Amino acid sequence: MSEYYAQGDALFDAKDPGGPIEERWDKRRFEAKLISPANRRKRSVIVIGTGLAGGSAAATLGEAGYRIKVFCYQDSARRAHSIAAQGGINAAKDYRNDGDSIRRLFYDTVKGGDYRSRESNVYRLAQASVSIIDQAVAQGVPFAREYGGLLDTRSFGGVQVSRTFYARGQTGQQLLLGAYQALERQVAAGTVEVNTRHEMLELIVVDGKARGVVVRDMVTGAFETHLADAVVLATGGYGNAYYLSTNAMGCNVSATWRAHRKGAYFANPCYTQIHPTCIPVSGDHQSKLTLMSESLRNDGRIWVPVAAGDTRDPAQIPEAERDYYLERAYPAFGNLVPRDVASRAAKQQCDAGRGVGPTGLGVYLDFGDAIERLGRAEIEEKYGNLFDMYAKITDEDPYTTPMRIFPAIHYTMGGLWVDYDLQSTIPGLFVIGEANFSDHGANRLGASALMQGLADGYFVLPGTIGDYLASNQMPAGVDDTHPAVLEALASVRERTRRLLQINGNRTVDSFHRELGSILWEYCGMERNAEGLTVAIGLIRKLRESFWSHAKVTGINEELNQSLERAGRVADFFELAELMCIDALHRGESCGAHFRTESQTAEGEALRRDQEYSHVAAWEFAGEGMPPLLHREQLDFEYIKVQQRSYK
Repeated sequence: MSEYYAQGDALFDAKDPGGPIEERWDKRRFEAKLISPANRRKRSVIVIGTGLAGGSAAATLGEAGYRIKVFCYQDSARRAHSIAAQGGINAAKDYRNDGDSIRRLFYDTVKGGDYRSRESNVYRLAQASVSIIDQAVAQGVPFAREYGGLLDTRSFGGVQVSRTFYARGQTGQQLLLGAYQALERQVAAGTVEVNTRHEMLELIVVDGKARGVVVRDMVTGAFETHLADAVVLATGGYGNAYYLSTNAMGCNVSATWRAHRKGAYFANPCYTQIHPTCIPVSGDHQSKLTLMSESLRNDGRIWVPVAAGDTRDPAQIPEAERDYYLERAYPAFGNLVPRDVASRAAKQQCDAGRGVGPTGLGVYLDFGDAIERLGRAEIEEKYGNLFDMYAKITDEDPYTTPMRIFPAIHYTMGGLWVDYDLQSTIPGLFVIGEANFSDHGANRLGASALMQGLADGYFVLPGTIGDYLASNQMPAGVDDTHPAVLEALASVRERTRRLLQINGNRTVDSFHRELGSILWEYCGMERNAEGLTVAIGLIRKLRESFWSHAKVTGINEELNQSLERAGRVADFFELAELMCIDALHRGESCGAHFRTESQTAEGEALRRDQEYSHVAAWEFAGEGMPPLLHREQLDFEYIKVQQRSYK
């Protein structure tokens, strides 16, 4: 294994306050140094990204009085990918009186992540969840309500309580609009400046501290340097490394990868979540996949024909010849098993020849029973916009014909390593939301992404970044003429020049598609040592070809989407290699990372806690050098570690 990576020093979270877990967050906030309201106007923060994490953080920090600059590559802050989240947001309110609590949400999240997340971070997330709902309701977010006017909730995978608050199938959009209006309020107040159509291309590090960014104006091509006292990355995940994913096509890893190359450790990159309810691939023409909300598994039943190769219309297949395989194999949770379990089960059915649809890569999600029991009107009220979307894409009526679904790349649990304060290994660089690794372990439970993004932005980061700013006086004389700033700007210009001068004969998208195929084949729902070794070699060869044969058209000094994509794909190549190295080093199955060499007799994930109960944090060691692996040991005081079971 030494040819792929080298061992680094052990890593630990020095900011974790310790003590009783229920008191840790209060203890940390009390011990944190404060900045008086008058002095906050003298301190500045750059926020990259305007999704739920970035938008809420910028709005909250602006309201606190800091001077905030925000950058996003979309033409509006409202276009952030958080808008695509459909099903809901978790919170331990226990409005249903069904046994939920902060402790249960904490337990479900750690268990759902297959015991590969920090207890301290997850407990804090569960604590903050109850405040998020109050915040959103105060903003006017139109959560669904019961007949009596109380907020309604529903269940999601991996839990046995109803803790998911929702706004039909538009929860992410409505929450983002709440954060956006809070952000725009601060824009009007003059505390926040929003810069759209700007892409971060480099992190500026001065004397070991993050002090700014280099961005490209995506309309004019102009490179700009912006300086501040701290930088916050809220740029989402890296699922688009696989080319076909449920992510918006613009989603990329460049901001966090540029920071990684400047010294920020990248943690657990092999933890990539496969979502079980995606509309199946229809052909090579596709550039992205469409997600159907996991909330559909509340009322939809998943099944395949009992007989392999059965191509009959589903209406012609009687009940006795249907296999409701999740209900059969996991009676305690049924169709609401976690995403990793449901995804692998669907793959196993298709591998056995029982898949449905033209390609055989699909299973049925059937609402026949629910419509008969509840009536079509109630199903329309709950899921109508999702059903309409499915009908428009497939030209099939899900009210009369079962939906066809298949797993697809969705969320990424890996990301930049952060401590309890959400600060990376570069002082002054904070990472929030999906861009960090901290809360979900090896698998994210449904409806927890929105929870983490808003918890980080509204409640956690504002309670920790002030301590950094109060504890670190920024030296004078750091301006656009500083050597570190000029070096960062020069590196961006040189990289752009290299991309534009390749002048090959093959499109960037074709390279991206081939890279995605390699990742899906060897580092997708199943991995093994032999395949991962093959993948690393293929990725290295393809990356070399990219830098020799890619065709990047146009010039920099204009709107140039070819150049934008080329830069992002170049970063995906480097990330993809690290993903495979991380997956190769972790010789166990846990959550979304399934090594075929490590499974139970029943085909379930088999962890190896003695060897792998750690966070794998990777350090960039330089061009052509193997990355350094730093292990952060995971200790569990409050939850008993055991093999997961949803039966």
